[in-house]
Amino acid sequence: MEQRMEPRKASDWMVALLDAPGDAALHAGLARWLAADPAHARDWEEIRHTYEVMGVATPLHRPEWAAAGGAGPRPVPSLKPEESASPPADGRVVVFPQRRRALVLAVAAMAACLAVILLPDAVLRLRADHMSARGQIMELALADGSVVQLAPDSAISVDFAEGRRAVTLLAGQAFFEVKPDPAHPFEVTADTVRTTVLGTAFEVRDAHDVISVAVREGRVRVADASATEVLIAGDWVRFGPGGAHQRGSMNPQEVAAWLDGRLIARDMPVEQAVAELHPYYRGVVILRGDSLARQPLTGVYSLKDPDAALEAIAAAQGARLYRLSPWITVISGG
Repeated sequence: MEQRMEPRKASDWMVALLDAPGDAALHAGLARWLAADPAHARDWEEIRHTYEVMGVATPLHRPEWAAAGGAGPRPVPSLKPEESASPPADGRVVVFPQRRRALVLAVAAMAACLAVILLPDAVLRLRADHMSARGQIMELALADGSVVQLAPDSAISVDFAEGRRAVTLLAGQAFFEVKPDPAHPFEVTADTVRTTVLGTAFEVRDAHDVISVAVREGRVRVADASATEVLIAGDWVRFGPGGAHQRGSMNPQEVAAWLDGRLIARDMPVEQAVAELHPYYRGVVILRGDSLARQPLTGVYSLKDPDAALEAIAAAQGARLYRLSPWITVISGG
């Protein structure tokens, strides 16, 4: 009989028990592992709670375990290989239960989820002339000789009819290198924010409720209904909800650092840093802990290796990182 290696981490124990819920030897091994070190029990409670929140596993015999000072999983039935779900393009994972009634409910729930996930993307595809995929930086040459580089998960529409030079950023972020043409100003619109240039290099970002513009070279005018700003190299401006806006400056060479595969964080909240990594990571990142998401983060992280970047972020915060599957990562802090 094949010798099975005993798990070493709480997440490995949970996965093993989900795969073999009736394995008495595995349960006995878990009990020994929990008793060997108080830290093991803390890690197990952390991972058990994470799985419970996700709806994957719930505690069995909670009163008995509480009295004994232990914890354990109530695994769902394991999946056969052909029933395992692959991660959809947006990085989420769908798991199908085996029981008929649960399967019917899951199919209905999945249909609703897919509508929420896919419908906005379908609408965006109808509006967009160009879209980049997860993890892809797309370079585009426009009709006037200008160049646009789209960050991953980004989309634009282009209007060059009748002498216009107009681009609308529909999602994500883009870096523009504009060919000068004084007779035909180049305009980029993102939500209600309009950037007008003659010839320059600059970035525009749509982070849902915040639109930002940063200039690497040249000069631009940025305006919305509440304010107008003129920016030169190194300047940036952010427009938020309700007309609020901020202005600042940075090293011009750090504008659109994502083109070089870098995420530069200066007192950036952990939640924002993880969001910046999201377009480069084929999976879901769960932050756990009341204050972790708001903790400030400073450092340079690789967008080319998001797994290593997430590990570095967790280490910088003294947090624990668990990989529940190739597509689910949990960072747990205080």
